[in-house]
Amino acid sequence: MTLTTKRLTLRPFREDDVEALYAYSKDEAVGLGAGWKPHESLLESSDILHLVFLDQPTVWAVERTADRRLMGSIGLITDSARQYGSSRSLGYALGVDYWGQGYMTEAARETVRFGFAQMGLDLISATCYPDNPASRRVLEKCGFRYEGMLHRAELLYNGEVKDHLCFYLPHEAAQNLDWYAEK
Repeated sequence: MTLTTKRLTLRPFREDDVEALYAYSKDEAVGLGAGWKPHESLLESSDILHLVFLDQPTVWAVERTADRRLMGSIGLITDSARQYGSSRSLGYALGVDYWGQGYMTEAARETVRFGFAQMGLDLISATCYPDNPASRRVLEKCGFRYEGMLHRAELLYNGEVKDHLCFYLPHEAAQNLDWYAEK
């Protein structure tokens, strides 16, 4: 399934995305902001492409429509904190060159719209680190509500233990957001 916005195409990952995946995933700022180790080689990106991104029906490559440049990823994945089938967790990563231009907010809104309208979800959650204000701002622009902090929630690859800021968006609240009805 492919989703489109004004400037973006959210499409399934393909085998030939490995170089673009590596290009944005090797950057330490991207990895640390998203909670994973920066990729060290094309081979590592290829392995991750196969393990995490390929053949996942609700994980998309974020591509700028104008030049077909793959800029990042976004997906609705299992919410490990909620034990029922009508919720998912929103996760995303974006290459540094594309930060601050509204791309991830645009992609997240379309992904949320898909989750509620096509998947029949009743709640979408998301987390970010306290030291990632840009990610928090994406969630706030999408209407997510702050739920609280989960202390010492994650052990990173480098041994650092991070807290999670937890957010949620129920379907009934999303329906009242200005951007939700735009499309």
